[in-house]
Formats: sequence, structure tokens, C-alpha cells
Amino acid sequence: MGIGASVGIVSALVPIVRGNWGVAPQTAPLSRIRPRVEVKASAPDLSSLDLLHIEIRAERVVAPMPPGREAELTLDPVLQRTAMTQIGKYRMPEAGLLMMDVKTGRLLVYASGVSGSDPYDVNTRAEPPAASVFKVITGAALVELAGLRSTTEQCYHGGKSRISAEELEDNPTRDKWCTTLGQAMGRSINVVFGRLAQKHLKPEDLERMGGAFGFGSPIPFAVKNDAPRLKVPDNSIDFARTAAGFWNTTLSPLAAVCLGQTVASHGVSLEPIIVDRVTEKGHLVWQFDAKPTVLRRAIKPETASELTRMMTETVENGSARGAFRDPKGEAYLPGIGVAGKTGTLSDNEANRHYTWFVGFAPADQPEIAVAALVVNNPTWQIKAPLMARNLLRSYFAKAGRKGVTMP
Repeated sequence: MGIGASVGIVSALVPIVRGNWGVAPQTAPLSRIRPRVEVKASAPDLSSLDLLHIEIRAERVVAPMPPGREAELTLDPVLQRTAMTQIGKYRMPEAGLLMMDVKTGRLLVYASGVSGSDPYDVNTRAEPPAASVFKVITGAALVELAGLRSTTEQCYHGGKSRISAEELEDNPTRDKWCTTLGQAMGRSINVVFGRLAQKHLKPEDLERMGGAFGFGSPIPFAVKNDAPRLKVPDNSIDFARTAAGFWNTTLSPLAAVCLGQTVASHGVSLEPIIVDRVTEKGHLVWQFDAKPTVLRRAIKPETASELTRMMTETVENGSARGAFRDPKGEAYLPGIGVAGKTGTLSDNEANRHYTWFVGFAPADQPEIAVAALVVNNPTWQIKAPLMARNLLRSYFAKAGRKGVTMP
């Protein structure tokens, strides 16, 4: 089944219903959410918004809207400056950084950088492979469609950097290691996801869950953006590799931060908002009504809770643990739990090394979601988890959280 079929399934089961809704609490079923439909009067066409020329002023961030208009953005000047400073300091071939308020959908950071070529908006391009970030989709499918939990155990051997057909078969003699699904998410153990997907899921299950998280459709947003792509092979081993995050999927940083927001908001996807006001020659033309717009319920609240437990493992004990601790082993964000997922994949032919971090914090009472994409050459300067960590430090230091300092 192809991505078109996936979108059709998702449209039938979790349709996009746009309107000014309240975000459902964790225990409330979707049927109890009631829309208060209000048309934003005289809403301007935002497609001319130029996000390549964002200007940070003392108390606000603006971007031009030709001809002759200016958009005041939702972005926070301090946080946006931190993000742009990080991108300018390390000068990676490509980088994208976003931060979103999970309760409103308002973007607090929207930073993009390109070195060595004409500038373009990295955040709206879905060319990078989703890599192991796609394990969040697979994990959601294993929980919601197959009934697994973060505590489900799976024994294994091999599968650290690749997956062979032999490694996907249960073998009591060779399966010397056992782990839970949550620990496998945190440490990004490929073979565990491959095995569990083979045992419990069909290709259409991954397509269905991918569609629920927005794969196959552009994000409703002020400017045009690419649809994340998903192609699930029918071949058994290629299906397992796709479930683990080996190719066949792409993701934009914009879609990635929306993924993090969806899990943080107990499975409810919000429209990302970046424009607060539009002015022309100093006169107010339009102002956003500041109410969150729900796009869909992607997953059940219980599924989001299980994913949060899994993603917390990434920072506490998994692939991002080192990034969130100083050389002495002390947490950069003391007392603040972070839920996240890393992703790493190399395209040797294109000479590109992709790293991701997608997540939210605090893990127990989420305020903000973050997405970082860093594309390096073989000699890398910095990786995505470090960029995300610095952005989170900036947010919580600005908020006055004890023990957190600016990067």
C-alpha cells in the first residue's frame, strides 16, 4: 500500500478539522472536544511572508511581507537570537531550529541556516531522512495498534548500525541481551524495533500511523512547506529497516517540531502559528486571535503517555544523555525532565551526515517542543542534540528556572 492509501485511511479515521478548539486534557476523549468556530476576519494572505529575512529587534521579531507590509512574528527575541547565534557560530552546511509553545502552537524560535550555497529555508524542506526519529511513529503504532507498552521486553543480538535478516529471527542461543521497548527507544536499538514491527505490525499499520502524524501532507502553515514522505516496503526485511528508521522516510524540521508538540499535547496536533500581527506603514492591518487551532487527534492520550516514557529514556539513559550533561556529569537542566528522540543517518553519496533531536520539556508538564536538524560534512562541527540542549537552556534560563544558565 502506498502513501496515497495511507492518507486515505487517516482521513477516514482522524480527519483534519480546523477550528478554534480547546486542547483536550489527557483523559478527555476526542468526542468531548467541541469547536468554537470563529473565522479570523480579514485574514491576509501570508504566502508572501519572507522568513529568510527575519529581523530581531529589541522587543519583537519581524519579517517583510511584500509589497510594503511587515509581519510581527510570535518569535521570542532572546530565544531567536540564541538560535541564530548557534547557527552562525558553527556554520554547518544546513541547520534548522524550531521551538513551539505546546499549548498554543505559537512558534518561539524559527531559525534556518545554509553555508556554501544560496540561502533557502531549511525548516520547510522535507529532503532529510527522518532516520531514527521515525521510531516515534513505529513506537506509537506498536502501542496503539498492537497493544504493546514501554515495558514490553524483547531479547536480541546485533543490529547496532544495520539489520540483517538473521538478526530479525528469535534465537535463544544468540539473543544474549534483553531490553524494554522504552529502553530500545532511548538507546535507539534498531533490531528491537525491526523485530517488534515484524511480529506485530503490517505495512498498512505504519502507513496509517505515519499519516496520523502528518506524513504525506504539508503542514498547515503561513508559508509553503514540503510534505514529509513515507514509503513502506512490502519486503519483510526492508519493512523492518523502515520501522527502525533506515530510509524510506523524510522529514522537515517544521514537521518534526509538530511531531514533538503532538506527543507533548497528549496526542492532539495543533497548527503552528508564526504571525501575530500585520502592519502597513505603521498601521495595524490584521491581528491573530491568539486561540489554538486543532488539526486532529493523532493518537490516544494513553499512547502519548507511553511515548513520553520512552522518549524520556533518550535523555536520562540513552543516546542524548551525554549531550545534556556537562563534563562532570551534572545536568544542564537540573530538575527538568526532557523527552526526546535522536536520529542519525549518513548519505555517503551526497556527502551528508544528518543528525536530529526532536522532543519537549518539561517531560511531566510540557511547555515547549523543540526540533533541531544539523547536516554536516564528514568533519562535523556540532550535532543536533547539542543545539537543542542550548536552545532549551536559553528558554529555561530566561524563565528563571533554578540552576539553569544561558549557553
